[in-house]
Amino acid sequence: MSESAQILIVDLDGTLIRTDLLHETFWSAFARDWRTPFKALRALFSGKAKLKAFLNRASEVDITRLPYNDTVIAYIKEFRANGGRTVLATASNQAIAQEIATHLNLFDEVYGSGPSHNLKGENKALFLSSRFGEKSYLYIGDSRADLHVWAQAEKAITINAGRSLRQSVQLINPNHEHIGSSNGALSTYLKAVRPHQWLKNILVFLPAFAAHQLESSVLLESLIAFLAFSFIASSVYVTNDLLDLNADRAHPRKCNRPFACGAIPIHHGGLLALCLFLIGIITALLLEPVFLSSLLVYYLLTSTYSLILKRRTIVDICTLAGLYTMRIIGGGLATNIELSFWLLAFSIFIFLSLACIKRQAELVDLKERGFLQATGRGYHVDDLPLITMIAISAGFMAVLVMMLYVNSASVIALYPTPSALWGVCCILLYWLARMAFITHRGEMHDDPIIFSIKDKVSQICFALIATLVVIGAAS
Repeated sequence: MSESAQILIVDLDGTLIRTDLLHETFWSAFARDWRTPFKALRALFSGKAKLKAFLNRASEVDITRLPYNDTVIAYIKEFRANGGRTVLATASNQAIAQEIATHLNLFDEVYGSGPSHNLKGENKALFLSSRFGEKSYLYIGDSRADLHVWAQAEKAITINAGRSLRQSVQLINPNHEHIGSSNGALSTYLKAVRPHQWLKNILVFLPAFAAHQLESSVLLESLIAFLAFSFIASSVYVTNDLLDLNADRAHPRKCNRPFACGAIPIHHGGLLALCLFLIGIITALLLEPVFLSSLLVYYLLTSTYSLILKRRTIVDICTLAGLYTMRIIGGGLATNIELSFWLLAFSIFIFLSLACIKRQAELVDLKERGFLQATGRGYHVDDLPLITMIAISAGFMAVLVMMLYVNSASVIALYPTPSALWGVCCILLYWLARMAFITHRGEMHDDPIIFSIKDKVSQICFALIATLVVIGAAS
């Protein structure tokens, strides 16, 4: 290293790690205690340093699985190999900064915020100049808060900085270096929104199809309900990803989710979730107020599930089944179509079965990886036989409800040829048994509904079911 300065000072948030520990600790604490936002607000009244100290105590961040920036780590290692000293200086809490430094074993000194001071921006610049001397160190950072430090550094190094920030750095320090490029492609944000999950919201069309009310006005109302549910659901998906950061990073596939891997700045998550929520509410206003009420209940229930209910055994799968059924109820309210007992009974059992298959798949995966308990869940691997039994039993109960419906007097009013629906029962019975079998073998996707949409055999089953329904409805 030919630089005259032999001290490299490294920022933490957004630089050494592709995330922000203030937000990390907030979401971790929020996942553990739903009262965290209120407690955090009270701590903030005493200053940002107090807030960071509180969140550090209340959270449980796994520093070994944080999304570290390999480019910055390689830069640090090269600097040390050439005889330089390295320092971690961050606005994050001193305690967690020290843990990270100990884990990486790359720094000679560590400085972070304490209960009474916030080591950020001008405060950091003054501290570093008094500790090491002005123009006597290299500094690598990522945000505008670092401009005060870059101005006093011998060399300014940016990481993944945007064009505007690079220009600002070049104006205040002629000795500069830019590493990486700004991230946050639109496709990455779309991945966080999970538009493929919107397929589940097709359930809002079910009341119209089940009642054979396919007028354009009814289908338009169903479409509006579909969009409203989709935006609200995506808002919850984003929030859930923020709450599940530790669990996702410990998962072999979920670790690649945008917030878990640091592909999207974590502070964008809350804003993205809020925007999606507001768009969903505005969309719902196009329909009757009763639909908006059902949508708000859905959002409240999903949020409660993310914060509390998903850790409660049995309650979690019952809640998941209820959330799917609420989409059908929402579709009925949006179109003013009265839902039949048969449709609601069938929905509850079929979705309870699929919810159990989802948990069964997670437990099978844990067993194969040698774990005993699901992270952030209330289940043990030993619960696998019981969950499997519930999945199969609920699925067969759904088929039984379907059979009773086919044999009821009410079906004749809608289906001139109801005997065709017996074929639906047979195909459904096969499909559910096959789903349970695939899950038992450990070949199931994390989400059985997404699996069935992509699975060719399932596609054939759905096509045959649709064909038989059309035949049954034909006069």
